[in-house]
Amino acid sequence: MKKFMQVVLATMLLSSIFFAGSTSNAAAKESKILEFDTMVGVPSGLTGTQSQAPLRGINGGGLPWAIGSAEGELSASGKLEIEVQGLVFAAGPNVGRNTVTSFRAIVSCVTGDGSVQNILTDAFPATTGAASDGGGNAKIETKVNLPQPCIAPIVFVTSPGGSWFVATGF
Repeated sequence: MKKFMQVVLATMLLSSIFFAGSTSNAAAKESKILEFDTMVGVPSGLTGTQSQAPLRGINGGGLPWAIGSAEGELSASGKLEIEVQGLVFAAGPNVGRNTVTSFRAIVSCVTGDGSVQNILTDAFPATTGAASDGGGNAKIETKVNLPQPCIAPIVFVTSPGGSWFVATGF
């Protein structure tokens, strides 16, 4: 009986060591560079190519934009997730509506030499129409190749051509 108990104890000890190692690996989370639950629409002073101060070299959309809600995160591996709701014109003939059928994202980083690198994603479908009817909604899930280091990242949601509609901030 004593021998049997020693075998059981040894088995339990080895099992706990094995499972403890497995648990720590499974519980390991990927580092987040940026997590946000708000974005700000392009204001009239930063719209279009006429703006005196494109943000990180990126022109604002041609008219001001507004956002109902947004959330997202950027991980160290470059995994980017953004969900926007009610991304619509804030001025002009289509105020309160989205007429753009797809959005893209840009991740903008300051690199180790002080230059700016802007990484543009592929297009993702966006709903059209009034925000009150579900217009301006989109979910972006992709992976981008981040420079090392990626200092002070800013995430933008843009037009298909790369003009920004909203950016991280409030």
